[in-house]
Amino acid sequence: MNRIISYTITEKDENRIAARFLRGLGFSRRNLSWLKTDPEGVALNGQGVHLNARLHAGDHLTVKIREDETSSLVPVPLAFDILYEDEDLLVVCKPAGMPLHPSFQNTDNTLANALTWYFLQKQEPFVFRCSNRLDRDTSGLTIVSKHRIAASMLSEMGVRREIHREYLAIVRGQVTPPCGTIDAPIGRAEDSIISRRIDFDHGESAVTHYRVIREANGLSLVSLVLETGRTHQIRVHMKHLGYPLLGDHLYNPEDRSLIARQALHAHRLRFVHPLTGTPMDFTSPLPKDMADLL
Repeated sequence: MNRIISYTITEKDENRIAARFLRGLGFSRRNLSWLKTDPEGVALNGQGVHLNARLHAGDHLTVKIREDETSSLVPVPLAFDILYEDEDLLVVCKPAGMPLHPSFQNTDNTLANALTWYFLQKQEPFVFRCSNRLDRDTSGLTIVSKHRIAASMLSEMGVRREIHREYLAIVRGQVTPPCGTIDAPIGRAEDSIISRRIDFDHGESAVTHYRVIREANGLSLVSLVLETGRTHQIRVHMKHLGYPLLGDHLYNPEDRSLIARQALHAHRLRFVHPLTGTPMDFTSPLPKDMADLL
């Protein structure tokens, strides 16, 4: 793939060096080191330049991102929805039951396999780079980068908490209080490599804001907004609150009669596009298995 990004230098950046200008736009040092390996990676007024080149008002600085690498993953035609796609990223809706990445037990039924197939049909190189984790049985929105620079920028945005995520979950009963903040650190459970638990002594900081948005059939539909992104954060925090997710085989195994997976859906994603600066806002409605419960 060839992605060309052009910038027109204004007076406020007069006499800045190219590296500092690009760092201010979110390019990491690693990004710039990679661009330097291509003689045309950074060009000023049509000519390849070193990153210490001085910029002047009216100059045209061009970044060329070239990637020909293709993943060795098995391409598999699997169903998933693409809500948005441009030269840098995709926003996709992953169905429940589909892992993100291949593993020993899931080698060819993952979102990575599905996207490898999708790009094979387009005859475009593709390496799977997903910017936010979703458990296999959690449905909903996630961001996939098309090249390493977008992936790096989105990763740093995640660390700075600039990717805003809202989830919808279903629990049994009437949640009391109906809104609030769960601030409880999370660590590994001592007897499992998978499960997590609240650990006030050694756990990592974890903060979740929640509010009930609907009650029906003895169940509550809860909106959850994450400040942090710990493994199983919502699932562990809601159990800590006393309202484990319906169908959760790890944290609520005795209550799986109504739905075959944890009732959790990544409903909304908001972020600023890392390369264009455009505000992005996407939503995905409840999938049928969760909607039917209400």
